[in-house]
Amino acid sequence: MAAVVTGSKAPFSLDLYHVSEELGFLLPQPLEELPPYYQPWMDIALRVPELVHSHELRSCIHKMPLLSSQFLERHRELRLAHLALSVMTMGYAWQEGENDTVETLPRNLAVPYWEVSQRLGLPPILTHADAVLANWKKRDPEGPFDMENLELLVTLPGGDSVRGFFMVTLLVELAAVPALRSIPIVINGVRCGDAEAVAKALEDISQSIQDMTDALKLMQVYVEPSVFYGIMRIYLSGWKDNPSMPKGVVYEGVQTEPMEYSGGSAAQSSLLHCFDELLGVKHEAKSGAFLTRMRNYMPPAHKQLIHDISLQPSLKSFVHQRASERLSQAFQLCVTKLLAFRSYHINVVSRFVTVPAARARQLRSQGQASEGETISRAPTALEERGTGGSGIMTFLKTVRDQTRDAYLPETGRDSQSQKLT
Repeated sequence: MAAVVTGSKAPFSLDLYHVSEELGFLLPQPLEELPPYYQPWMDIALRVPELVHSHELRSCIHKMPLLSSQFLERHRELRLAHLALSVMTMGYAWQEGENDTVETLPRNLAVPYWEVSQRLGLPPILTHADAVLANWKKRDPEGPFDMENLELLVTLPGGDSVRGFFMVTLLVELAAVPALRSIPIVINGVRCGDAEAVAKALEDISQSIQDMTDALKLMQVYVEPSVFYGIMRIYLSGWKDNPSMPKGVVYEGVQTEPMEYSGGSAAQSSLLHCFDELLGVKHEAKSGAFLTRMRNYMPPAHKQLIHDISLQPSLKSFVHQRASERLSQAFQLCVTKLLAFRSYHINVVSRFVTVPAARARQLRSQGQASEGETISRAPTALEERGTGGSGIMTFLKTVRDQTRDAYLPETGRDSQSQKLT
């Protein structure tokens, strides 16, 4: 896809980037079934939690026929195939926990998974684009987008908390849709010098980011921290920067050398990448490198959108030069709301990772791992790491602090940020 050229006469538009006016980055109307030829995949994918629980998933996958991916013709077929093969792969890799991991994915799983991944431009591992963006249906097609009316297509071990985790994340994506629609208004307004249009669009983006934070607060209602930490997390983990799989995994029939891929991560959502590029948030070397690498786990059109936003004339410079009070306040409010979102995300990670990790260490030190507490059986390799492989708290706090640096220099940046700390 060709990049949008800065200064070109064509208005900036979302049309090129597979972004829906109604659903943002979500895949519209995901398919629930593949062509009949692929029924062996769906039969297993739909039963991953029970097959993991009974320790039968690996043997079921070994018996699965090697199917060609050539009969998958439409984009939505490829996305459902990738989702199904992804949940099978995560269940296969982690069926026995961190102490009996695999070194090889069998050919009948690895080859079609690789082929589908290549066609989509996604890596052969479960991503945010699979588990959230393409993994939903409405119970009542005419009903609302809310927790009561949304269901997963496929799931992982962890019961209702898995549904809660992915559906709340989907609602955060939906809350961002008005902000995504406003990004072209900002860019085109900067290009033609329309300060009023830019200010209004930034105000809309601020409200949308606030709505994202409000949606994220549902996590504490629908997800049980001990289940997320003790059961779910390992199935979102990859084989890069993971001590449980230090060498990665061989995809049999694809190549003989092992390959490393990061697990699912909130950093694979395109939303905050778009806002960072628009507002001029700069990330330091280590956290910036991780965020840039996570763009390789996004659908290529979404990655391209982030890149093309980065090529546009600087919004921050435009705001600075215009010296419009409304425009400056709208920009500052956007940074404040983005900072608040990231601060709240740290709060969520503390509740769902840091606190349960401390509890798990305490139980093990007291020799109480046999109590049967879910949390005590959690994988130790992930105690200080995100499922994407990052050192989680250090990374999140660094990214938050770099967001604070995006404030306009001449205003009371510190007074704004003190509200959030």
